[in-house]
Amino acid sequence: MRRTIIDIWVGVFVVAGLLALLFLAMRVGNLGSSKLQNPYVLQARFDNIGGLKARAPIKSAGVVVGRISSITLDAENYQALVTMNMDDRYRFPKDTFATINTSGLLGEQYIGLEPGGDTATIEPGGVIKKTQSAVVLEKLISQFMFSAAEKGAASDK
Repeated sequence: MRRTIIDIWVGVFVVAGLLALLFLAMRVGNLGSSKLQNPYVLQARFDNIGGLKARAPIKSAGVVVGRISSITLDAENYQALVTMNMDDRYRFPKDTFATINTSGLLGEQYIGLEPGGDTATIEPGGVIKKTQSAVVLEKLISQFMFSAAEKGAASDK
């Protein structure tokens, strides 16, 4: 009798642990929180998206205002075409600037929106014209190394 009670409690704790792991996996994968109200679509073109992925957040002033729905290559101009689902509560001016940012040093990438001062807003289905591509860490390191090598070669002469 005492043994079965212990087995039942162990089973309860194992199930609770598995549920906690499932909850954490969904939170980390951004699968559990999609609170967009009446989403509308915006698009933006970038020369380089780095490690940006679908379902990544779109933030303005640190607040999540949308999520990326898809990323494709525009065959006409060979730029990445990012399609975004935006929360209908948030409308942005036509001169809004979209940048690809990173959370922390090695964190996930997201799109940051910096609103401009225009009184007219981007209509649903519209395109954000002003964009800045992702900063690729490898390119920055190689540029630093090449400039350091050039300075070293110039000082040897």
